[in-house]
Amino acid sequence: MNSTPAPQLAFIGLAVSDVTASVAFYQRLGIAFPEGAEQEPHVEAQLPGGLLLVLDAESTIRSFHPAWQPPTGGGRTALAFRCGSPAHVDALYEELTGAGYHGELKPWDAFWGQRYATVHDPDGNGVDLLAPLS
Repeated sequence: MNSTPAPQLAFIGLAVSDVTASVAFYQRLGIAFPEGAEQEPHVEAQLPGGLLLVLDAESTIRSFHPAWQPPTGGGRTALAFRCGSPAHVDALYEELTGAGYHGELKPWDAFWGQRYATVHDPDGNGVDLLAPLS
């Protein structure tokens, strides 16, 4: 039996084309970034529970992985934010789409018991908004 502890998830990292735009988007979702973060090529924000949300400019990634290219086509990952109520899902969706972010899926009552919606961040990553219906 191996006595080495299992690796622990440390952060969620996103490659972003515009750090300023991405910081502004995630701040609207309540994520607190350090002062001046929008001017940095690498940004970390502490999330509840100990994880970090890390935003790296494409140029930062290319600094250590010169052949890296941004993915094309549809995404296969999404971030999900639990809201305080179904009404909060609706209000946040309206705030984000009103600010010009793409609304992928308007709020709806999902068959699994949640109010659910999806918006895209500035790089087209899916960001789900959800709250229990009852």
